[in-house]
Amino acid sequence: MTAAAPAATRRRWPWFAAGAVVLAVLVVVAARLVVASDPGRAFLATYSGVAPQPAGTPVGFSAWTAWAHGLNAAFLFFAVRSGWRLHRGQRPSTFWTRRNDGRLRTRNAPVRISIDLWSHFVADTLWAVNGALFLVLTFATGHWQRLVPTSWAVVPEAASAGLQYAALTWPSENGWIHYNALQQLTYFAVVFLLGPIALLTGLRASPGLAARLRVLDAHFPLRTAKRIHWWTMWAFVAFTVVHVFLVLATGAIRNLNHMYAVRDDQSPAGAIVLVVSLLLVAGLALALRPGVVRWLAARTGTVLHRPPRAPRTPPTR
Repeated sequence: MTAAAPAATRRRWPWFAAGAVVLAVLVVVAARLVVASDPGRAFLATYSGVAPQPAGTPVGFSAWTAWAHGLNAAFLFFAVRSGWRLHRGQRPSTFWTRRNDGRLRTRNAPVRISIDLWSHFVADTLWAVNGALFLVLTFATGHWQRLVPTSWAVVPEAASAGLQYAALTWPSENGWIHYNALQQLTYFAVVFLLGPIALLTGLRASPGLAARLRVLDAHFPLRTAKRIHWWTMWAFVAFTVVHVFLVLATGAIRNLNHMYAVRDDQSPAGAIVLVVSLLLVAGLALALRPGVVRWLAARTGTVLHRPPRAPRTPPTR
């Protein structure tokens, strides 16, 4: 990529932002016209936007859902941050190599990777373990019924919920009891589609496995895996932005209590837990300086650090 390309991209951003604003206004206007029309009112009267759920679906949330939700947000933040650093493609000065001894001894020699890639693997591993525990508990306790659609009726109900969101007349569901249909489809896609796609494409693109999976190059090239992995990351970012906006815009105090305090009331408990968790994540991000990261990496492997050389100055005459 030439130096002119990033500059051209920066010049386009104001136009992209203006276009997004204009598009959002047009969507809201169109949705309000539909809602105000006779067919629109009849559609909303038939389909309220509520996701149909099987009998016996659990009501409310458990403490483990709050913990899994908070940890998922933290691990996803560090995964995206390290992934962005990798994408910037700066020449690495620190490398990590796994020690090939003990229980992790393998036939092939370990692959040396950059410290940024090591950080990305650590964040991704923690995120994947947290997700796996969440899935096990979700299916063990019956909470999967809140996430997995069990009827095709969810499709028109989701369309109704989407129309209400677009018209800025928020669906009147109670998330403590059930999600609306659009929420259910979205959460299902994030948990059961985006998550596995991110995990599988990340494994395909990892240096150690990529060198041992040459048989997949003809059908699933490494470049394709990296491209899918990159856009999956942006899908997570887009979901997070919209999710946070709607949580705050549709009854922030009550929603935060559901997600962080495991209670259905108007107390400030959920907001307090959120603020504390954000401060902890920010403190951890500030504490993970390059020297600290190298020290942590050295606990699990061999670290080679080569400080970048200072540019030479021409001799003066």
